[in-house]
Amino acid sequence: MSAQDDQERAVATLRRIAFLLEREQAGRYRSEAYRAAARTVERQDPARLAALAAAGSLTDLPAVGSSTAGVVSRAMAGRAVPTLDELEARAAEQDAGLTPQGAALHAALRGDLHTHTDASDGSAPVQEMVLAAVGLGREYLAVTDHSPRLTVAHGLSAARLRAQLDQLAALRPVVAPFEVLSGIEVDVLEDGTLDQDPELLDELDVVVASVHSKLRMDRTAMTRRMLTAVRDPRTDVLGHCTGRQVGDKHRPPSEFDARAVFDACAEHGVAVEINCRPDRLDPPHELLQVAVDAGCDVTIDSDAHAPGQLDWLRVGCERAVAHGIGPERVVTTRPAHEVRQRARR
Repeated sequence: MSAQDDQERAVATLRRIAFLLEREQAGRYRSEAYRAAARTVERQDPARLAALAAAGSLTDLPAVGSSTAGVVSRAMAGRAVPTLDELEARAAEQDAGLTPQGAALHAALRGDLHTHTDASDGSAPVQEMVLAAVGLGREYLAVTDHSPRLTVAHGLSAARLRAQLDQLAALRPVVAPFEVLSGIEVDVLEDGTLDQDPELLDELDVVVASVHSKLRMDRTAMTRRMLTAVRDPRTDVLGHCTGRQVGDKHRPPSEFDARAVFDACAEHGVAVEINCRPDRLDPPHELLQVAVDAGCDVTIDSDAHAPGQLDWLRVGCERAVAHGIGPERVVTTRPAHEVRQRARR
């Protein structure tokens, strides 16, 4: 093996560890430490990297600490990396719990319509998100960073979103035939309007409309707000419809007339998102059944804010098959050109 091969193996190992840490929702600092080390190692001359490893001086490199240096040293020497082995074992154990029906639906998925990059509140640049999606065997990824009103998430102004569209246009030929879809997770304002210039929304492939503020508003007012957003012809997906959070950061679901909202989704061709974030799992099962009964299509999305989180779709597949949802009702089993056509309905 050449020094370059050893270097590539070390970079791949660091990135895989970061990916698996993100997948299991480990602290952001830990995964970012491995990604930062991977970027540093990748930039080194292979011969110099080999010399540093042989001298036990890998920590001389910026962003390489004792833990990541140990990983690099072992990977370059072709030795087992215990940190990676432990993470792989935990991931395999989790995946083993997937039902045959859930596994079949997961295998049918082609893309993901709700993801974030470091342009808003994600932790990785769009290039790393795309490469992770390619590695997972996906065919497309929609980049849906936040809209400007959500300042806590560094939402994109119209100017910043246009700059991102130029960035995506430059990236597409590099990653083809994988397709990078332009999009936004647009905030649904209190009156139900969408938080971005309508003309700019018309240029996007995917518009995910989500409520992020005033989640405890009156049931009647929330229903009116959501109906206005769903009836907007630019809305393609209703994102995490209740806004709930489960687990340590518990937040109760918003209250609204689910049947009225989901009837409107079915009427206007808006897909109901099955949000796969472990701290969301939105909509709850009882509301997902209402959406099914209303005849809604769904989209199974990761709402990923880091590359490893793109691998959260299995839980959404399990939730879908529990309600009898087959691939024919899941937008993300369809090819990218059909997703774009849907956005132009």
